[in-house]
Amino acid sequence: MSKFCLTVTCQSARGVVAAIAGYLSEQGCNITDSSQFDDPETGGFFMRVSFVSETGATRDELEQGFAKAAQGFGMEYMFHDEARKMRVVVMVSRFGHCLNDLLYRWKIGALPIDIVAVVSNHMDYQKLVVNHDIPFHCIKVTKANKPDAEARIMAVVEEAEADLIVLARYMQILSDDMCRAMSGRIINIHHSFLPSFKGANPYKQAFQRGVKLIGATSHYVTADLDEGPIIEQDIVRVTHAQSAEDYVSLGRDVEAQVLARAVHSHANRRVFLNGDKTVVFPASPGSYCSERMG
Repeated sequence: MSKFCLTVTCQSARGVVAAIAGYLSEQGCNITDSSQFDDPETGGFFMRVSFVSETGATRDELEQGFAKAAQGFGMEYMFHDEARKMRVVVMVSRFGHCLNDLLYRWKIGALPIDIVAVVSNHMDYQKLVVNHDIPFHCIKVTKANKPDAEARIMAVVEEAEADLIVLARYMQILSDDMCRAMSGRIINIHHSFLPSFKGANPYKQAFQRGVKLIGATSHYVTADLDEGPIIEQDIVRVTHAQSAEDYVSLGRDVEAQVLARAVHSHANRRVFLNGDKTVVFPASPGSYCSERMG
């Protein structure tokens, strides 16, 4: 049986859940997992439904037939085939911990993605990427060539038919044009010391101030630097006995974990934009399973 996912957003209204469930039932589909949220502040409604088609209906058939049910509630919706993995371009500079973590999770099937290209402004990870049989593109970025460099990056994204860009510690600021072109489809990771400790060596600044919690934030990229809607966050405790170098190492670990969880959520269609915030539904049963261990 084919497995699908339906994502829906609209204004909250009586009967919307019944309309969705009724349509799927009529089409011979069995719901296996469902999450919904009504935002009391905006009146927005968000829903994610996993289901199997017991009659062999295709994604296109289900999506086309749903139009009538959706129209009465003004739904924005999309049907997704869960067998299709999201195509991802990873971008990295000289900090490789997040790239290495994503490659490992991708290799064992722990993330429902296909890494179709890696872009970097340095050559440090060319051999690592090529050894994974993934195309590597070194695109240098300077103030003088930034428009041309971003055009080349977007050409890589388009040629690879990528659904998502993941900034795995890519240390270049993207232009407003690129942010708009890929709105809701670029995920970034950084430490959670903002806005207290900006600029160079934030971990050293945190150490000097005796910070007791180190964290990481993963968010969608917008034109407002590091202020896009947050997808995932986490922290790790530190003590007075640890050094500034310990802070960096612990921060590196939490950054990799938070970014992987954010990518997992997005690739499983569990993240909904809600103004400047996000709605992130829990993972469906079995979605953390790897294709192989080790």
